[in-house]
Amino acid sequence: MKSSAGKIALTGLNDLFQTGGETVQEVPLSELFPFKDHPFQVRDDDAMRKTVESIARSGVLSPAIVRPRQEGGYEIIAGHRRKRGSELAGRETMPVLIRALDDDEATIIMVDSNLQREKILPSEKAFAYKMKLDALKHQGKRHDLTLERGVPKLPARDRIAQDAGESCGLTVTRYIALTKLIPPLLALVDEGKLSFSTAADYISALTKQEQTDLVLEMEKLNVIPVKNQLVKIKQHSKDGDLTVTVIKDILSKGSPATLQVVLNKTRLHQYFPTSYTSQQMEEVIVSLLEAWSVQHSKSIKE
Repeated sequence: MKSSAGKIALTGLNDLFQTGGETVQEVPLSELFPFKDHPFQVRDDDAMRKTVESIARSGVLSPAIVRPRQEGGYEIIAGHRRKRGSELAGRETMPVLIRALDDDEATIIMVDSNLQREKILPSEKAFAYKMKLDALKHQGKRHDLTLERGVPKLPARDRIAQDAGESCGLTVTRYIALTKLIPPLLALVDEGKLSFSTAADYISALTKQEQTDLVLEMEKLNVIPVKNQLVKIKQHSKDGDLTVTVIKDILSKGSPATLQVVLNKTRLHQYFPTSYTSQQMEEVIVSLLEAWSVQHSKSIKE
């Protein structure tokens, strides 16, 4: 299918969801299928609970965007969470806008609409940015596009960064590097146990086998590698002499990982408003710990 992504001029969500002269149609949920390789998770979390309550009360207020499938039914471009919410609310149909979109147009709209969500995992951004970059490459500007470091201007990468609200195109490059991680390591990044930038800059440069060996040694030693350890591991990989023994030696003798306390988000949100950011929750927790420390010290002296 010939690409026409170059015709797209997105300026925001209004452009994504404006109906114009289009007709909103009610389509059975059984005829709606997820976007191929959809990188965003549809979680049955607190936000979904609110979505379900809203749909049960008022229906789906904003129609999804879909495109016809050759094998029948429709592929969801924007509206995966609305479909799930409709299912949980006991609905049988959902309002949609049916558009004839090629692969590149559909990919760009799918990514841009989902990036408006408040909570997005690093892995979700990684695969979404890669999909959008691949779509933009089909616009006929391949001579301007690259993922190599040190290139002064990368229009597609910078465009993705601007659309997503990232600080710069380099951040997009780092996220895309995460797609090279094997699942166990990518999960550690999502959980905040591995630094996003460290994983992108060092671990992503390792081969799949080297990453597998790294994970096995991490589990055996019960450690999370820190930056200076990963710098050494990456260098050995570059030199072609990274073995299991080398990895074990570096993880055993390197600087120990910083103590981390991981708190379950669901448990935390039982005590905080849903609007609170991670930083706001951290500030409250620290202030409470400081008060507890003072009180604890007084009780010891008494």
